[in-house]
Amino acid sequence: MKTVKRILFAIVGLFLAACLGIVICALNPSLTDALSRKVQEFRNGPGADAGENDGNAANRGTGALPESVSGVNADWLADRENTGYLVPGQEPGEPPAAVNGRTGYEPVSEDAQQVLLEESDVISPGELGEELAFDETYYPYYAMLEPDMKRLYCQIYANAAQQTVSFTPVEDMEPERVRRCFEAVYNDHPELFWLETSFSCKYLEDGTCVEIGLQYNETINDMEAARDMFLGQAETILEQARNQNGNYEKERYVHDALAELVSYDQNSRMNQSAFSGLVTARTVCAGYARAFQYLMQQLGIPCYYCTGFAGEDHAWNIVKLGEDYYNVDVTWDDTDTLTHDYFNRTDAYYAPTHRRTGLSVYLPACMGTAFGPDAAVETAAPEDGGGEKTGQSGQEQPAESQEPMRPLTWEGNGGYRQDEDDDEEERVPTEEQRRADMERLGIAESELADTMEAYYADCAAQLKLLGIGEGQFSNVVPESLWKTVELAYSIGSYKNGYVDAVLKELGASEFYIQIQVQNLGSGYYRVYHNVVIQ
Repeated sequence: MKTVKRILFAIVGLFLAACLGIVICALNPSLTDALSRKVQEFRNGPGADAGENDGNAANRGTGALPESVSGVNADWLADRENTGYLVPGQEPGEPPAAVNGRTGYEPVSEDAQQVLLEESDVISPGELGEELAFDETYYPYYAMLEPDMKRLYCQIYANAAQQTVSFTPVEDMEPERVRRCFEAVYNDHPELFWLETSFSCKYLEDGTCVEIGLQYNETINDMEAARDMFLGQAETILEQARNQNGNYEKERYVHDALAELVSYDQNSRMNQSAFSGLVTARTVCAGYARAFQYLMQQLGIPCYYCTGFAGEDHAWNIVKLGEDYYNVDVTWDDTDTLTHDYFNRTDAYYAPTHRRTGLSVYLPACMGTAFGPDAAVETAAPEDGGGEKTGQSGQEQPAESQEPMRPLTWEGNGGYRQDEDDDEEERVPTEEQRRADMERLGIAESELADTMEAYYADCAAQLKLLGIGEGQFSNVVPESLWKTVELAYSIGSYKNGYVDAVLKELGASEFYIQIQVQNLGSGYYRVYHNVVIQ
C-alpha cells in the first residue's frame, strides 16, 4: 500500500512540476528558446552542426531572435532560425579601458508634430523613386522592409539624393513606420553624407503622416566642392585597396588605412557622416563606420552599418566575405597603437561588449571564422612586366606627355609614373639635361622640392601665405620623391609634416585638402593643393 501511495505522489509531483515548467516558459520566451537549443544540441550530439550555414553554433552567441515590428519582415533572411542574430539576454559589460568612451553614435530621431487637416499644407511628393531597385546583398535594410515601406524608402532616398527639404509621402503610414523607413535609408546609404540623422513628420489625428521634412548638414552649402573632396579622399584609399590580392586583403587594407587617417574626436563636426571620416578625418564611431561602409561598397564587398550599445550608443560594421559574416569595429581598433582586436569577429566574441539595437537586430548573425584577424594576408601579385601600364580609365598612359590635372590616385607602383622599357637602363640625366628639361617644361628652381624636408617646408611657407580661407598652391617633385609624397597623403603623415604647425600659427582649427597631380613628363610631377582653412 505504501508503495502505491509513493507512486501516486510521484506522478502528482511530476504533473505539478510539468505544469509549473509550462507556466514559466510561457512567461519567459527566452528560456523556452534556450531550452529548445539545448534539446537540439542533445539530439545532434556533441560537436554536431547546429545550423546548415555554419558548423560552429557557439560563434553565434546565445539569446533570442528579435520579435517582428510593424513594417519589417523579420523572416527576410533565409533559414532565420539558424542564421539570424540572437539578441543577448543581458546588457554588455563595461568596455575595456583602452576603448571606453569611444562611442558617439546618435540614433535616428524624428520631430513629430500633430496638425489639423485644414492646417496641413498640400505639397509635392517630390522625387518618387519609382525606378529605383536595391540589391539586398548590399542594402539589407531595404530588403527587410514590407512592400509599402519599400516604396516610401525609395521616395525618401530619391528626395535625399536631390536635397529636397520636404515632401508628401507616397504611402499612408504612422510616424513610427516612417521613422523605420528613414532609418533603413540612412543605414544603407553612406554616400548621402549630407543627410542628418533627424527628420520631421507632420501627422493627422488618425496618425497618418502628411509631410516629411529632411535635414542636411553644412556640406549642402557647397555641394559640388564637398562631393569633390569626398570622392577625392575616398579614391586615395580605394586605388591602393584595389591593388590588393583578394577581398580579405582589400578589407584589411581599408581598415588599417582608415585607422591611420582618422582621429577620434567627440567634438568633431558632422560626425555621424562618412564625410567626417574621409574628409575632415576627425569623427566618432558613426563616422568611422560610415566611411568604412562606403569604401567597402565601392570595392564590391557587402558591408553593413550596424548600430547598437557598447557602454553607450555605438556603431560598427558587418562585412560579408564568402558566405559568412563578420563584425568589424574600426573605432575600437584605432587606439594609440593600431590593433585588430575587433576586426572580423563573431557575435559570440562581441557579446560581452556589443549588443545590436534598432533595425540592426534583423541583420545576419556573424559566425564566420575563416577570415578572422589572424588569417594569412596574401601579397598582391606583381603587375605583368613590359609595355605601357593602364590607368583607371583603361587608356594607355604615354611615357612622355602633358597629362591633364586629375585627383590624386594610386597605381600601386608610384602613381602616374613614367614607365621605362624593361630592357633599358633607367635614364639618369646630367645636370645640363636636367636644367634643359626644367626649362622646356617651365619649372622654376624655386618650385622644385627634391626631398620631403624641402617639400614640407615649401608647403608650409605657401600655406602661411594663403592664410585663413580657400586657396590653391602648387610645387613640383621629381619621380623619385613622388611615391613618398603619395604615401604621406595616403596614411595622413602629411599633417605632422607641415599642416599642424601652420594651423597652430594661424590660430585655425579646421583644414580641408584635395590633392591633384599632373605628370609633366621627363620624371617631374606638379602637385596642386586645394585647401580650405578655418
